[in-house]
Amino acid sequence: MADADVRAATPSDATEITRIQVTTWRSAYSDLLPTEVLDDLDATTNERQWRQAVTEGPATVVVATEGEWVVGFCAAGAAPESEVAAADGTVPSDAATTALISTLLVEPRWGRRGHGGRLLGMMARRLTEGGWTRGVTWVPEADEATMSFFRGLGWDPDGTVRTLDASGRPLRELRLSGGLDLRFEQER
Repeated sequence: MADADVRAATPSDATEITRIQVTTWRSAYSDLLPTEVLDDLDATTNERQWRQAVTEGPATVVVATEGEWVVGFCAAGAAPESEVAAADGTVPSDAATTALISTLLVEPRWGRRGHGGRLLGMMARRLTEGGWTRGVTWVPEADEATMSFFRGLGWDPDGTVRTLDASGRPLRELRLSGGLDLRFEQER
């Protein structure tokens, strides 16, 4: 494998981040989302939003590289109370130090090469340095690969479920939660 690394995203990465998002969603979520949702992904709008996220936040964005190629990315930041609250609306005592991993994607052709672990590992270190103590993320219940990845790191469903409307098709997501002191297989 060529040199693999993770670094902070720059505004010039927005095009590749968008391409990876569209490509990955169309590949990985073709069984979960209606065709019209995937066909309506607007690269121009998404690129503008990613460029803004990289330059202005509020999320931190990092990219995985292999050689000269950007192969994946991760975005995370402060979790809004609505993202950490229990189904009954109660907010946990650590809500102020809980981060939301809003996106973690590796382009399928670069999968199974450790990029996802490197992305989340770098993001977890950055979040910990910023005072965050725990992370949450939402994963489609039927996305077995992503569910397995997070569970392998000790992130488990915390009992909170949400159902999104994907152009008339319900998409059930589970909230996973876990610590930011990540240990990967090779580190154990």
